[in-house]
Amino acid sequence: KRNIRYFFIVGGNDSMDTANKVHQLAGEENYEMRVIGIPKTIDNDLPFTDHCPGYGSAAKYLATTVMETGIDLESLITSNRIVILEAMGRNAGWLTAAAALARREEYDAPHLIYLPEVSFDEDQFLEDVERVYRELGYAYVVASEGLKDSSGRYIFAGKGQDSFGHARLGGLAETLKEMIEE
Repeated sequence: KRNIRYFFIVGGNDSMDTANKVHQLAGEENYEMRVIGIPKTIDNDLPFTDHCPGYGSAAKYLATTVMETGIDLESLITSNRIVILEAMGRNAGWLTAAAALARREEYDAPHLIYLPEVSFDEDQFLEDVERVYRELGYAYVVASEGLKDSSGRYIFAGKGQDSFGHARLGGLAETLKEMIEE
């Protein structure tokens, strides 16, 4: 109807999948259209893409946040000296791992980093937190929202699904906090 011949879509895995579906549909309908997928995701996890636009600025922001709040945590005089920062990353831990850029010295935050590519073990997590807390008197944890147990189940998944059919994530930090408090 509008004679659209070029379709640009910017985004991550789901957006690139959508671009492919539009391309296939145009082909099936014998409709001449160029479909161009423009990678941009803070997860930095698109195949054949070295660095996705969006990742660098998000990584810098996360590392800066961890560095600044880590300094605050170290200097606080309070009984609650464990911080859990939940980072985005359903299946890819690139952004979470970028938190390590905040470390200038051996004992700087973050002390513990948990990635979705590695099965999460609650007992090991609690041992890790206790060890760091006993050694330093405080602990800074950065964990990816997509942590899964050895069976492949999310440690935390909210109710329902997003528009692409994925489990709704966000809330892992509260779950980890409850583990520590128990």
